[in-house]
Amino acid sequence: MNNIMKKTAFAFLCTTAAATIQANVLARTDVNFSGYVKVDAIASMYTEGSLDSGNLNRDFYIPALIPVTGGDEGAQLDLHARQSRFRFTTNTPTDEGDTITGVIEFDMLVTPAGDDRISSSWTPRVRHAFMKYKNWTVGQTWSTFQDVGTLPETLDFIGVTDATIFNRQALIRYTSGAWELALENPETTVTPNGGGGRIVADDSIVPDVIARYTHKSDWGYLKIAGLLRQLSYDDGESIDSNETSYGISITTKINFANGDDVRIMLNGGKGLGRYIGLNTANGAVLDSNGELSSIDSLGYAIAYRHVWNDTMRSSVTFSALEIDNDIAFTGAAVSESTYSTRVNLLYSPTRAITVGAEYAFAHRETEGGLAGDMNRLQLSAKYAF
Repeated sequence: MNNIMKKTAFAFLCTTAAATIQANVLARTDVNFSGYVKVDAIASMYTEGSLDSGNLNRDFYIPALIPVTGGDEGAQLDLHARQSRFRFTTNTPTDEGDTITGVIEFDMLVTPAGDDRISSSWTPRVRHAFMKYKNWTVGQTWSTFQDVGTLPETLDFIGVTDATIFNRQALIRYTSGAWELALENPETTVTPNGGGGRIVADDSIVPDVIARYTHKSDWGYLKIAGLLRQLSYDDGESIDSNETSYGISITTKINFANGDDVRIMLNGGKGLGRYIGLNTANGAVLDSNGELSSIDSLGYAIAYRHVWNDTMRSSVTFSALEIDNDIAFTGAAVSESTYSTRVNLLYSPTRAITVGAEYAFAHRETEGGLAGDMNRLQLSAKYAF
């Protein structure tokens, strides 16, 4: 009996201590919960056949996954809520008068362990997990090479996927006024000699180096970013090669007096690979000597957003990616170019709710002359909180 009383007392003390610690943390830390619930209905038609149920291009537009062989048209309908997300943000004041900000965010896109057959149970994934203190940002978040502000308001997850720089990764970033300098996680994607499945190499010991400058004005802003990195691949046997890669990103958002805006991006470089177009092209290809040869690419996009009234607006977008492959090494099956265009109408009966419809057309062509098109109608309902 005495032991039971001791255990009970110990459990009570532990519970009380935990509650006290939690109360102290909440007393000095502001915690905010935000996110949105989004439901999408996506009807797609492909000129070169259907896609299997696990193909990510059925959830949102991925240029490299448009089929270019198959011969027969394929039509498919998908309904899901996988883009829904939740975000926790904390702000903790320090004794010195500064603030420490922490963010962690999840959604259910591009994750396994789920299906549409019975329960549609999808595994959450980490989107952002970072902290900010003074001029420093440390953790996983948007790459400094990417300008989120020029992404258009579309029902598709990205909207101008072909041309955009799109990357979330671990980084250390220092911000001083209009300047940002970052060291970010290195990763190399490689096309085997003669073509074939993508090689994802994690062999570089040199972080990606990115610098960005932002000019703000009454009319909007202009951002210029530069990327310098090392592509590396070591197969542990006969191949151990490095190649220097670089890129430049120029983006702008121009605001008009009536509430409209235009968003423009130009992204290009040597060996951009995974940074542009959701890795439509790899960063490098193995040449006949087993050495890395970088692949050049250029992306450009424009989006115009028109405000009809207080509750309705539309965006029209065009986005394209051009890839300079050396087909003597890559083979002719790799993508040579992609482009897409879309138009939508969005309605918000109240600020927190948006419903809308969007039509998209996309095209992909390979170095061998094979081509495929995608026509898509997407209907969405979103509640942001």
